[in-house]
Amino acid sequence: MVISRRNVIRLMGLTLATMPVAGTLAAASGKVRIGVLKFGTVSWELDTIKHHGLDAQNGIDLEVVNFAGEDATNVAMLAGDIDLIVADWLWVSRQRSSGDDVTLVPYSTALGAIMVKDASPIRAPIDLVDRKIGVAGGPLDKSWLLLQAMFRRDYDIDLPARNEIVFGAPPLMSEKAVQGELDAVLNYWHFCARLEANGFRRLVGASDAAKALGAKGPVAAIGYVFHDKWARENPQAVAGFTKASAAAKKLLATSDEEWLRLAPLIRAEGKELEILRDRYREGIPNRPIVEEQTDAATLYRVLAEIGGAKLVGQAREMAPGTFWPGPAT
Repeated sequence: MVISRRNVIRLMGLTLATMPVAGTLAAASGKVRIGVLKFGTVSWELDTIKHHGLDAQNGIDLEVVNFAGEDATNVAMLAGDIDLIVADWLWVSRQRSSGDDVTLVPYSTALGAIMVKDASPIRAPIDLVDRKIGVAGGPLDKSWLLLQAMFRRDYDIDLPARNEIVFGAPPLMSEKAVQGELDAVLNYWHFCARLEANGFRRLVGASDAAKALGAKGPVAAIGYVFHDKWARENPQAVAGFTKASAAAKKLLATSDEEWLRLAPLIRAEGKELEILRDRYREGIPNRPIVEEQTDAATLYRVLAEIGGAKLVGQAREMAPGTFWPGPAT
């Protein structure tokens, strides 16, 4: 959903109601405020940053502000009450096309997948025909659209037309799949990982669809989002945060002990924790920004065709500057 400046003003009440009582945004050098969903996977990386003092080591003071909903984080950042949020590049491009100067640094390439029970007779994508499929989110979910496009092109299957599709919240979709109410379920990556640890297997992933549709490599699903103007005015803060984020990712990529420390926050243990760890590591971006941007632009055109104006507005191409090029440019 595009958020105009008029909507920002209209929704400020929601934003203020979800924020802790505080004064105006601190203007001190090195202060960085990030708004995130309280129980989102991004909190794992941010906790790592704070626990090990990676923010202070890189010249910033990172303050994490928890919100109950994604719209509230978006409104708070657009209004200037926080410096960064986490969002996907479709949202960033749509905001830029509407005149806002938001931009994105890749956070994770992890995408969801269609999951089936280990004992399911569904062994190949073609076997999904005439099945009941649960989809986390709604009809415009990016992974769902990518998979639809791939199935149409490679298998001549119109998933919504050939199957009973049930939309719902990620936890509900996972629960229905476990209870056997669904033949297959498309869920977010961390819900898929938990299912994988509990008797499910991946049939086909949204990342597979992205590559089939023209991406040369893994594309960041979401990223850290901020204003161009803020980045220009606070280059040390941006550099400090991106370095702290990279240091946290390196630690999470190499230290199994760090995952054991995070286990209470993640709410997982044993095999489930190990699969979440491994899937997270697979999603750590490792490509140059220009390559990510090129592939995202390719996928944008596919998504714009299948999702239409409800997904991308009137812009048929990804907005220039959606991916932050860095201070050198």
